[in-house]
Amino acid sequence: MKKIIIIIPVLLILLILGAFITYKTLTGKVSENGEEKEIIIPLGSSSSSIATILKENNLIKSETAFKMYVKLNKISDFQAGTYYLKENMKLEEITEMLRTGIMFDPNESAITYIEGKNVKWLANAIEKKTNNTAEDVYNLLKDEQYLDSLIEKYWFITDEIKNGDIYYSLEGYLFPDTYAIANEDATVQEIFEKMLDKMEDVLNEYKDEIEKSNYSAHEILTLASIIELESTHPEDRKDVASVLYNRINQNISLGSDVTTYYSVGINIGDRDLYKAEINAENPYNTRGPNMEGKLPVGPIASVSKQSIEAAIEPNSTEYLFFVADKNGKVYFTNTNEEHEQMIQSLVDKGLWYE
Repeated sequence: MKKIIIIIPVLLILLILGAFITYKTLTGKVSENGEEKEIIIPLGSSSSSIATILKENNLIKSETAFKMYVKLNKISDFQAGTYYLKENMKLEEITEMLRTGIMFDPNESAITYIEGKNVKWLANAIEKKTNNTAEDVYNLLKDEQYLDSLIEKYWFITDEIKNGDIYYSLEGYLFPDTYAIANEDATVQEIFEKMLDKMEDVLNEYKDEIEKSNYSAHEILTLASIIELESTHPEDRKDVASVLYNRINQNISLGSDVTTYYSVGINIGDRDLYKAEINAENPYNTRGPNMEGKLPVGPIASVSKQSIEAAIEPNSTEYLFFVADKNGKVYFTNTNEEHEQMIQSLVDKGLWYE
């Protein structure tokens, strides 16, 4: 009996120790591979679905360990979007990236701006990563002298950003990417300069096409921002662009929910839109009155190169409608009747996002 009394606690300790070692092993980095992998987290993704996406891309060792880690650390506010992750990232780094969009590395200073996020999101990220406040970001965006200097420096920035109806002057102009910063004392102006320089590099490839088109760079970025938020998968973006252009050319309102959400200052998924918000007259709200054949007054989010290209080189279709299922797959139709039938079909199949 004495031996049994001694052995049982020892076994329990060994089991606990073994479980701890296994857990630490399974939550460690998969390999030393530092090559970036692009993954997409659809809107409304659960921890389980995110775990599956990460495992399929060999970014975590175990879906179960990921879900345990998330539960133990009470992490629930993952953000939808496109991410660039590496196999040599620890689970702590991956979850921090998916939660905030900021690359977690205590030995490095960097800011990551994700496609589809807006200036308010970026302001909070800058506040977390540097000694600046979100208010510093907003103040710079209102600085007339600063904006004039940008108009003089960059060919794609014009007086359009100074329209009094625009919420944030550089919305859509700051290219989403990971940027190294010297330290926490980096200024907002220095951070913006890196982002604008990168946007210039991207847009230079399409400069001739933009200048020959019927749309300004500001309008192209506005279209690209809607495309970015309306299409989770890159392969859908040129068809989404074709719908937007077809509706504009036929003097039909774009009717895009993402513009309405932006107009009232709430994030998609936070709650449903109220009828009064949908019907409100606002230069951003393409579901409101007097918006037939019109674009919003400015961009509503950061944009990827794929969305910019889609806005410049859309597919040629007759589509006038599109709708996405809860997995982010987009379906295109030509008439309102077909559109309504498609929605009902998705509801019947349990694919409608609620």
